[in-house]
Amino acid sequence: LLPSMASLPMLMVYYVTENRTEIVVPLLLRGFLGTSVQLGFLYYVYMGLLAVFATNAINILAGINGLEVGQSLIIAVSVMVFNLTSLSGLSRSYHEFSLYFILPYIGTTTALLAHNWYPSKVFAGDTFCYFSGMTFAVVSILGHFSKTLLLFFIPQILNFLYSLPQLFHILPCPRHRLPKYIKEDDKVTMSTTCVPWMEVKPLGKLIVNILSKFGFLYTERKLVNGVDSVVYNNLTIINLILKFHGPMHEQSLTLVLLVIQFICSIIAFMVRYPLAHALFGEIVV
Repeated sequence: LLPSMASLPMLMVYYVTENRTEIVVPLLLRGFLGTSVQLGFLYYVYMGLLAVFATNAINILAGINGLEVGQSLIIAVSVMVFNLTSLSGLSRSYHEFSLYFILPYIGTTTALLAHNWYPSKVFAGDTFCYFSGMTFAVVSILGHFSKTLLLFFIPQILNFLYSLPQLFHILPCPRHRLPKYIKEDDKVTMSTTCVPWMEVKPLGKLIVNILSKFGFLYTERKLVNGVDSVVYNNLTIINLILKFHGPMHEQSLTLVLLVIQFICSIIAFMVRYPLAHALFGEIVV
């Protein structure tokens, strides 16, 4: 609700200053749809949903020291690099506008990361996630590169897709899905949920069986108070990494996740330009 309300002023600014709601049609479909399609109101729905996604995507890939701030910093630096490399193009003014916001954000987030890194002295929480998500939504929408921003959100998109069964309560979802702390070893391990198997919805059972078969879900069947129950890891890529690797020190886990974020940003740059050329026959910057 909060991101939806916060996006309204941004959408009003977009309406007053630009109000461009057409999208360029890929080459394969231009014979049917023409070179562009006007989406009208639906484009504003898309921009509002992007703001909601950006804030919540960071928020659900969180919970260990340095992760929220670290991933946001890597995304912000990726946006900055994209803006700098696009200053010589036709959209120079839009990328300059983005830089006016993203450069101060990088400075403040870098300072915050110094205090949020393990062992954290400052807890980022929902406030920072909302602030970060809205910053990315504003610069990408008003800077006209929202689709490119989604490429920088590859880990967050994968985490969202992996989390869908619990987010939509197809599988029971606890209030918190953070890794479990092992005090004796000073490490964290995957957190799990245990529910009676008969209470799992048919679609949930299908998802459990498929993910377990392909190795993307830890499952264990056991009797709990005489009731046949299933134990499975909570569906976040944090817990998935811990499933594959086993218990890790929290700082090491954060580093692994940030390296994945960095690699995905490199992939985003490698994909963005060839993909744009293949789909649209030109690269507009």
